[in-house]
Amino acid sequence: MGIVRKTKALSTVLQIFEEKNEAKSVVHLIELVKDKMNKTTVYRILDRLEQDGTIHSFNGKDGLKWYAKCEGCSANHHSDKHPHFQCTKCDKVECLPLEIKIPSIKNHKVDSTDILLIGQCEVCSM
Repeated sequence: MGIVRKTKALSTVLQIFEEKNEAKSVVHLIELVKDKMNKTTVYRILDRLEQDGTIHSFNGKDGLKWYAKCEGCSANHHSDKHPHFQCTKCDKVECLPLEIKIPSIKNHKVDSTDILLIGQCEVCSM
């Protein structure tokens, strides 16, 4: 698809990911921009950014969809085969800088993975 034009709404959502390099739940993103755009626009922008390789999504502990900024991805190739960590106390979600080798499975094609580690973050475990 590709980002054809950079609208004000798109710039607003992109800025959220640029300001803090941490994952955001879709519910939190909608809350952050509720005075600027409706949730349909937010979902449309998130889909577009994910297709372009700017962000990636994964499911959190409560089944909510979370989004985080991609590193080294493109529209043709997502290289987000890393685990995520969600804190049970503060709910913070982090991309973990670990490379996960996905095994090949005979007669199967793996399109995506979702690896979520759940526990207490560095701040909450002290």
